[in-house]
Amino acid sequence: MAYTNIDDPSAHFQTLLWTGNDVDGRALTNDGNSDLQPDLVWLKNRNVGYNHFLQDSSRGTSVYLSSNTTTGDTTWTNLVESFDTNGFTVGDDGSQVPNHTGNTFVGWQWKANGGTTSSNTDGSITSTVQANQDAGFSIVTFTSAPSSGTGIFSVGHGLGQIPAMVITKSRDSTSNWWTWHKGLTGGSSNTSYIVALERISIEASYSNAWGAGMTSSVFGMQSGNTALASTDYLAYCFAEKQGYSKFGSYVGNGNDNGPFVYTGFKPAFVMVKNANATKNWYMWDNKRNPYNVVNNGLNANTTNATQGTAYDSLDFLSNGFKIRDYADGTWNGSGNTIIYMAFAENPFTTSTGVPCTAR
Repeated sequence: MAYTNIDDPSAHFQTLLWTGNDVDGRALTNDGNSDLQPDLVWLKNRNVGYNHFLQDSSRGTSVYLSSNTTTGDTTWTNLVESFDTNGFTVGDDGSQVPNHTGNTFVGWQWKANGGTTSSNTDGSITSTVQANQDAGFSIVTFTSAPSSGTGIFSVGHGLGQIPAMVITKSRDSTSNWWTWHKGLTGGSSNTSYIVALERISIEASYSNAWGAGMTSSVFGMQSGNTALASTDYLAYCFAEKQGYSKFGSYVGNGNDNGPFVYTGFKPAFVMVKNANATKNWYMWDNKRNPYNVVNNGLNANTTNATQGTAYDSLDFLSNGFKIRDYADGTWNGSGNTIIYMAFAENPFTTSTGVPCTAR
């Protein structure tokens, strides 16, 4: 069996940087080894404190959600105007995003199924899914079940394997970004523990928050708990793929020589959350920091601009990442469980046995 089936991760995930020039309808082109037509684009202004913007090809280019707010779908046609064959086109209306002169931006991109969706009846309710099973990513839209009885229901995700992380959000109501992760208490059998993408809060436990849990075909939810009843919802679902993506947890040691986390690839992107302390989510990538030490963090839950070089956060290695700094315990609190999601720049070893080189 080959070590990985994804020799070139850039076919499924890429990060793109640009500096604004006030041109409306500006086409931005990826620079990876493979062309990537994204289905999820997550935008952030890097030098000015402004919202995150998440747009996907299932909901279309006219609406966005922000990971740092609880607001539902919001209309704005001057963000991502189209998902292109190798990148995306942005608009400009003179504001700070996404192409204002003098501002710098980042766009993290994932491939699903080119915008082509299908009806999925695996769950107790019908969902609309576009899935990239090869890379373990799907975009799911659905209407939550009414809040009757226990309110427990299940949703087909289309991954073909048990998810490692599921991020959910109401599209038409103010609500939390309730997130399930295999690194939380209970692991892959967790049905009660949650974190919220827009919060600094520690993991919380709610009875049957995730219904009957996660299977290779569905994820569970509960109306009145992780879902508002009879409400339109979105879910981003991720599964692990060897040599391409990894989801898990590590335990902080509280000093400036932090733990090494094995992923099986050289990371292109890492996001972490301390599950035991009220700390921000942090995101790093290989484009904003092409060399070690990696220290230009952004917070998924705040409008903060890039945090700069205050902390020597971590190193990206050929087979994982190494925590370099205690900081304030955000990503290395002593005895704390820190969950992470990571995507690859290169697999540690390709399907033909070619090893990855370190940075």
